[in-house]
Order: sequence, then C-alpha cells, then structure tokens
Amino acid sequence: MKHTIGKLLAACVFAAAGAGAAQARDLKVGMILPLSGPFASTGQQMVNGAKLYLKEHGDTVAGRRIVLIEKDDTGVSPSISKRQAQTLLIQDKVEVLAGFGLTPGAFSVAPLATEAKVPMVVMNAATSSITEKSPYIVRTSMTLPQVAAPMAGWAAANGIHKVYIAVADYGPGHDAAAQFKKTFTAAGGEVVGEVQTPLTSPDFAPFLQKIKDARPDAIFLFVPNGEQGVAFAKSYKERALADAGIRLLATGDVVTEDVLAAMGDNALGMITSFHYSQAHDSPENKAFVQAYARAYPGTRPNMVAVAAYDGMRLIREALEKTKGDAGGDAFIAAVKGLKWTSPRGPVEIDSQTRDIIQNVYIRKVEKVGGVLQNVEFATVQAVKDPGKM
Repeated sequence: MKHTIGKLLAACVFAAAGAGAAQARDLKVGMILPLSGPFASTGQQMVNGAKLYLKEHGDTVAGRRIVLIEKDDTGVSPSISKRQAQTLLIQDKVEVLAGFGLTPGAFSVAPLATEAKVPMVVMNAATSSITEKSPYIVRTSMTLPQVAAPMAGWAAANGIHKVYIAVADYGPGHDAAAQFKKTFTAAGGEVVGEVQTPLTSPDFAPFLQKIKDARPDAIFLFVPNGEQGVAFAKSYKERALADAGIRLLATGDVVTEDVLAAMGDNALGMITSFHYSQAHDSPENKAFVQAYARAYPGTRPNMVAVAAYDGMRLIREALEKTKGDAGGDAFIAAVKGLKWTSPRGPVEIDSQTRDIIQNVYIRKVEKVGGVLQNVEFATVQAVKDPGKM
C-alpha cells in the first residue's frame, strides 16, 4: 500500500465530516470474525451477542446510530484478518474494530489499530499479550492464564499430584500450559509430560495413548472452543482413560454450551475452570439466557456471546462518556476502570492492562433437567490476568 492506513483514514473522516456536519454520522463498528471454516460457531456466537445487546439497549448513543459491518476472516488466516481490517478502515470508514475469534488474527490487526488510532475491542482471542500489541486494544473476553491458574490451584488442593498437559500449539495454548505449570508446581504438584496438538484437524488418538502410558492423575487440556473438544472427549472415552483413573481437567473452552450436546455423555464429570456458564445463577444471566433463546431459538449462548454482548456495552458506555467521540485516545481513556454487572458476574476493565477483571468458576459437567450444563461449585473472585503480574 502506497499510503499509510492513518493518512487514508484521516482523509476519509475529513471528507465525511465536511459532507454532513449538521447530522451526526453513523458509528460504524467493523467486526472481524470467523464466519466460515472450523471456528464458524465462534463467529456466529459473537454476532448474536453483539446484536442482542443493541436490540435490548438500543443502537443509538450520543446521537449516533451504531452500525455493525461483519467481515469473515475464516479464523486461522492472519493475512485475511489484516486485509479485512484494511478494507473496513479505508473503504467502509469504520471507527471501531471488534471481534477477533483467534489470536493470530488479533496480532495481525493490532499494528493497523495503532497506526490509525482506532479502538480495537477483542471479544474472544485470549493470548495474554494481545493487549500489549497496541495501546488501542481493550478486551472483554478473558486470557488463558486467567482461567488456567484457578484450575491448577483447585487440582493441587484436591488430591491431584501428577498432571500431563495437552494444549493446542498456538499462543493461547502456550499461555495455558505455562500458567498451569507455574501455579501447579508452586503448589507442590508435578507435571509429568507435555504435548502440543496441531491447531487444525488434529488426531488426538496417539497423544492420548502416550498420556495413558505415562499414568498421570489427570490431564490438563486446552483446545479452541468448537469441534476439537468433541473429538478429544470422544477419544478420551474410547481409550478408557477414565477407567485407568486419569481425570480430565480443562479450561472451559473445551465444553462450551454450543458443543455440549455434540459431546454427549462423553463430557459428563469433566472439571473445568471458566468465567461463564449458561447455568450461572444470577438475575442478569437468567435474563440474558431468556433473551438469547427468544432471539436465537435452538441455539445456546456461550462465553463468546457474552463477551460480544459485554463488548457492545463497553462501546456504548464509552461513547456516552465521550459524547460520541470514537477517537482511540478518548475511547480508551473512557473504558479504563469501567465496571458493570455482566451475565457472568461483576467485571471491570483493568486501568493498567485494558484486560478484563472477573470471577473464575470451577465447574463440573452434569445433566440438569436432561440437559448437559457446566454446574459451578467454587468461585475465585476478581481474577486479574496473571500473565501480566
């Protein structure tokens, strides 16, 4: 590209301002997310959550109508994510970037957000360092260290002494493994082996046989939410690891509500740590789940839907504070320290890291009224991202 994103964007904004100063321009939010490929369910949950918030709370703030523009990045192609961001900034003239299903896409777009000084609201991608890649990034989802540390602490306190770590081979998996190992060994536990599985189309059978031969007390697992959790649970059951006394512990990505039905009874008894469950018992979550069911019949909300729902709340509340100014510096100043009660529980945007502070729950997969649910039984309150501590 001959011209920088910043110069082209500035020219577009100047032209638009001159064309209609008397009427506030629409605020265009460009959502970059996987709408096709293996992580398409993640993208759809994101769209659902964002649209539900606007439907419930209105799409106008400070006199400006919020308009969502969706772009598919297929989930696993950083070059496509970057190209879609360039299109959104230059041709569509968006003032906020949002979405980001996986870490590689968020990494590829971060320099553009910095150059254009455009806010970037990350609604899923969970590598700890993402918010460090641009001063204009804020995250409403989680980080993997944030949910891995409580799982390690629970395991060490509940008779699990030896663990084998299995994670997907990319940023969030590396984060999850490193944090679990750090917390678990500090509490006296032993990691007896580690394996990294391919990000796309993994065959878990040989990995599980290797783990079974090592005879740990438990596996600690992280794979991206979606079909990989279904495949892992099936292979774990077929190879009778539970019968061998090897428990399955995981981050909640593995058992998101939209895949539990596909996992079936293979998921029963799995212990996970996460920041959201459809079964979370609060007035805010009951209202959210009911509204989601009305808007999207036959689809269960998961943590991505909640992060996008909260992401749109963050955007609206920031614009209320700035009186409609979506410029990166004003927007980020407005979101720092922002607090609200989410369907997941109390949350806050960390003023130092621009990451989210939230409760993390230890859960067990059980049947409730004939439906598989992640039933919470312990809470670790107000967890910051330990990857930045």
